Amino acid sequence: MLFDEIQKANMDALRNHDKVARSILSIVYGKFKNESINQGLNAKSLPDGDCLNIIKKTIKELDEEYEGYMKVNRLESAEEIKKQKEIISVYLPKMMSEDEIRAEIEKLEDKKIPSVMKHFKANFNGLCDMGLVSKIAKEYN
Repeated sequence: MLFDEIQKANMDALRNHDKVARSILSIVYGKFKNESINQGLNAKSLPDGDCLNIIKKTIKELDEEYEGYMKVNRLESAEEIKKQKEIISVYLPKMMSEDEIRAEIEKLEDKKIPSVMKHFKANFNGLCDMGLVSKIAKEYN
C-alpha cells in the first residue's frame, strides 16, 4: 500500500539525514494519518485512491509555493520545493490516457455523465483526470 511506502521512505530519509525528502515525506505521511482518522479508519488502512488524491493535492500546493518563491526571487527555496515535488511525484501512477478512458467508457452500458463519473470514481480513483473523463463523457451525450 501507498501508506506503507511513504512511511518506509520517510524512515529511510530520516536515517540518511535527507532533510529535503524528510520534510515532504513527513508532511504527506501526516496528511495520510489525519485523513484516516477523519474517515474513522485504523492507521495504515487509508485506501490508495485517497492517498493518491492527497499526493496530488500536495503537489498542487508545492506548485503554488514554488511560484511564490519565484516571484520574490528566492531561488534556493524554489529549488528545494522543486526537489520535494520530484520526491513525491514518484508515488503517482501513470495516468490513464484519453484512449484508455474512451475504451473504458465504450464498455459501459449507461454512458450518461453521472454513471460514467461514478464508474471512474469507484474504479479508477486517482488513476485518471476526472476533468478529462467528464469532457470525454460529454461527447457521448
